[in-house]
Amino acid sequence: MKNKLLKIVLMGMMLSLVFTGCGKGEKESEPEQELVVEKLELEGEGEASPSPEATPETSGVIGEREVVDGKMQSYLTGEWKDEGVVTRRPIAVMIPNNTPAMPQYGLSKASIIYEAPVEGRITRLMAVFEDFDDLERIGPVRSSRDYFVYVAMGYEAIYCNWGLARPYVEELINRDTVQNISAAVEGIYNPAHEAFDRVSRPGYATEFTGYLFIDGMLKAADRLGYDWEYDDSYVPPFTFAAEGVRAEDNYKEAESALTIYPGGTEGNKGGYGAYNPYFEYNETDQLYYRFQEGEKQIDELDGSQYAVSNVVLQYCHGEVRDDHDYLAFGVHGEGDAIVFTGGKVIKGTWKRYDGDATPAKFYDENGEEIIFNQGKTWICNIWEEYGEFVEYK
Repeated sequence: MKNKLLKIVLMGMMLSLVFTGCGKGEKESEPEQELVVEKLELEGEGEASPSPEATPETSGVIGEREVVDGKMQSYLTGEWKDEGVVTRRPIAVMIPNNTPAMPQYGLSKASIIYEAPVEGRITRLMAVFEDFDDLERIGPVRSSRDYFVYVAMGYEAIYCNWGLARPYVEELINRDTVQNISAAVEGIYNPAHEAFDRVSRPGYATEFTGYLFIDGMLKAADRLGYDWEYDDSYVPPFTFAAEGVRAEDNYKEAESALTIYPGGTEGNKGGYGAYNPYFEYNETDQLYYRFQEGEKQIDELDGSQYAVSNVVLQYCHGEVRDDHDYLAFGVHGEGDAIVFTGGKVIKGTWKRYDGDATPAKFYDENGEEIIFNQGKTWICNIWEEYGEFVEYK
């Protein structure tokens, strides 16, 4: 496998890709047919685990990755992990986030969670996993939207979903450039039937019983001939603080905030008000804990509450595509962004001008790339037309 260098995306970038659309129609118990969208847009946890002896960093951020005692620092979290995990492409799994689907299974093991509105003004999650070897399954799994596909492509992730691809996802997801593990449904040309199965969940609608099974996923990836190595031009999504350094030390003058409300404190605003999600910062362990409907949002796998080191609000232009309320979001180009890390609020912008195979990068108001704390990151796609409802304090 190839060692990678952490690449800093320069501000002067060329080529803006913009995809637009519009849409209507998802309720709490949505049918197993869904669509997707394209436009412009983009997405670690806890205390860094004990690490091997590393070369001292002089810049305060992780520089060139080095293998030390069989471990490397992750491109997705900055944490020390087995070299084979760090240098392997991740998987991106579509997961429902509405009440009838709760609780989800395995989500706490994701390195990045990307959240965006879908029809019905609820949100859906795309969880990006590099640590999945010890998981039996992940789910429940739902269908795609094209803006999620474009974000996954920026991470060079293998994209996993279960649900109808028509009308807005079919052409995109079946391209040679989109390596996907998709259930056998309408609009999927090369289904991976061996990767998915139903799990008994008495009282749950059928659409919330489909799961991705890791053994089957690996078999499907092998059968489909997918390459698990990152491309030579791979661009890591974040710049992380080095060992023993806290990112917030670079932002001492920034305002502080302990609670983040992506959709405000009441009402259904831009897809984030349906279940009133929010994050609370714990100053003791320096993590942001996720709540929804006034309760802890937990993982059925082990009962743990979702907690991340960084929360990002990425403002994207959104449109309604059709009379079924299907949405489109801009995931290329640029827009406003707010990064919350270590209790600090860093305002700036996101930029993504180098095409589908590169992620959005985040910059402060001085044009410098924002430094993230090591750990997991939760990215909230904020429908910029509803951005006024965002609150933090």
